[in-house]
Amino acid sequence: MKYSEAKQGRVFIIRLEDGDIFHEEIERFAREKGIERAYMNVVGGADKESRLVVGPEESRAFPVNPMEHELYDAHEIVGTGTLFPDDTGAPVVHLHMACGREENTVTGCVRNGVKVWHVMEVILVELLGSEARRLPDKATGFKLLVP
Repeated sequence: MKYSEAKQGRVFIIRLEDGDIFHEEIERFAREKGIERAYMNVVGGADKESRLVVGPEESRAFPVNPMEHELYDAHEIVGTGTLFPDDTGAPVVHLHMACGREENTVTGCVRNGVKVWHVMEVILVELLGSEARRLPDKATGFKLLVP
């Protein structure tokens, strides 16, 4: 386990609108507001053709080959995640979202493009006093959080 401490900074109440791409809007917002680190919760709707990363094809194979799932229609969503700068200083969202419609639910990472269906509400809490960032990891090929 690796960890660091942070303090809570500003709290933002955000409403994303129809057609917005979740991670693109949050990363743009972070750049505009000077938010380097944050955690967030989200609730609302995801539109058809939204894409989620739903796991690797094989759990221990390298290189990792991610699987993608495309939503076939509007889904109710709930998600939680973080925002930290990568090795270039760019803010990067890492958020997993559960998307449900009727009795079906799929959960995955939003990085391939989740499109807002009418509205998504986000509570974003800025984290201060930390140097945590996402750095390239040779073993996995991911940019992993280094607290």
